[in-house]
Amino acid sequence: MSARAPLRSETRTMTYLEGISDGLRTEMRRDPSVLLMGEDIGGEFGGAFKVTRGFEAEFGPDRVINTPMTELAFIGAATGMALMGLRPVIEVQFADFISTGFDAIAQYAATTHYRWGAPVPWVIRAPADGGIRSGPFHSQNPEAWFVHTPGLKVVAPGTPADAKGLLLAAIRDNNPVIYFESKPLYRSLRGEVPSGDESVPIGKARVARQGHDVTVITYGEMVRQALEAARQVQPDISTEVIDLRTLKPLDHQTVLASARRTGRVVVVHAANRMAGIGAEIAAELSESAFEYLDAPITRIGGLDIPVPFSPPLEDAYRPGATNIATAIRSTASF
Repeated sequence: MSARAPLRSETRTMTYLEGISDGLRTEMRRDPSVLLMGEDIGGEFGGAFKVTRGFEAEFGPDRVINTPMTELAFIGAATGMALMGLRPVIEVQFADFISTGFDAIAQYAATTHYRWGAPVPWVIRAPADGGIRSGPFHSQNPEAWFVHTPGLKVVAPGTPADAKGLLLAAIRDNNPVIYFESKPLYRSLRGEVPSGDESVPIGKARVARQGHDVTVITYGEMVRQALEAARQVQPDISTEVIDLRTLKPLDHQTVLASARRTGRVVVVHAANRMAGIGAEIAAELSESAFEYLDAPITRIGGLDIPVPFSPPLEDAYRPGATNIATAIRSTASF
């Protein structure tokens, strides 16, 4: 008798934001040690983007904690809570503000397990990325800061299903995890999301689209842009799109396998191009797949300037499907 395939949850169509909210609610119902912290996350306000609207009514003010505007203080407090056996999920209203809590993250939480073997099971939810005309203080993509910090895990979901599944995995992980949410996807991207508590493993990339001519490697909202670019260049060019999902630990195996298969690579991220994730991937592929490459690796990223307020200038600053399609054609024709 053949083995039966594992049962999977039924799915529901959700937005990216609803996937995050459902993940939080699922885990809070499952595990009473999970609590939320952040500015204005309680009551009917439910946070700047309404992810936690109604949570305080269900879980109470002891588990949905409104904090002062002091990221360093409440991230430090969450680190202490995690050391005492709780699992805090911290919302910083915008990823840009995470810099004010950098000391608690990089100097303390990230080094604790190395220093004395203790787990620090907290998650920081960091709404990142531009495209919503919010200017330089509400549009940044600071993921490279944390990928460079030993002791942290960094995830960046690009679909509603991964928004939920990676959040479940992050909360259950005993390491501190920075969870970057892509604001442009909140209400504009819909997809099927498992209704149960199926997590998505941290450290495993996804082949979002199969192809054999060029590989595009990306994450977050740029996955959607890369898929649109792949549609623009077909049928002339068959484009494979790799959704990293996790930035640290990086799934080198999936990235390397795709690069060897196609021989041509474009790496894309919304963050500033200089010293971004794309530079790390390009360096790794140059070391590990050089003999398989038929063209130089192309990197696409945001311009090395603050994010502009002006909509036309932000559109010029930020990569999109048109830029990616141009890079795919150039790489394919090299």
